[in-house]
Amino acid sequence: MLKQELRKEIRRRKRQFSREELQAFSAEIMQRLLAHPRLNAARTILLYHALADEVDTHEAIRHFSQQGKTILLPKVIGEGEMEVRVYDGPDTLQVGAFGILEPSGRPFERLGDIDVAVVPGMGFDPSGNRLGRGKGYYDRFLVKIPQAYKLGICFAFQKVDAVPVDEYDVRVDEVL
Repeated sequence: MLKQELRKEIRRRKRQFSREELQAFSAEIMQRLLAHPRLNAARTILLYHALADEVDTHEAIRHFSQQGKTILLPKVIGEGEMEVRVYDGPDTLQVGAFGILEPSGRPFERLGDIDVAVVPGMGFDPSGNRLGRGKGYYDRFLVKIPQAYKLGICFAFQKVDAVPVDEYDVRVDEVL
């Protein structure tokens, strides 16, 4: 199956569930994420501020921030390009590209300090291959942080047998 067809199929699967059902699925995934040993051991974590149809990460952002960890969130800076910025609280978020809340703070330059990257995806396969939304933002960024443990998170219905891959796709180490 081609990437475009697979994205369409996963969007179809998502539409089968209400917002409330997706929130309930998110809560289960968040319990596992908050208890994950790698995240609890990490000092610097890259998270993402979820869109309505993604696993809701807002609780994780609050939780790990309150623990004193450095939380980074992506900010789109150009076509297919993102940087990460330090999360300094909910009042520092601004609506950015694609309607995503992004941090307004300073860019985070010490990419080698990122211990864990929590990565969204349209789909994941058992080998850790990730299907993104098709713009390449995460693939371009993840190659800059080879040391980071890459943890994909998705709903169970987003797991597929095989994600088509090309030379630019970056695998995740684990999928929750």
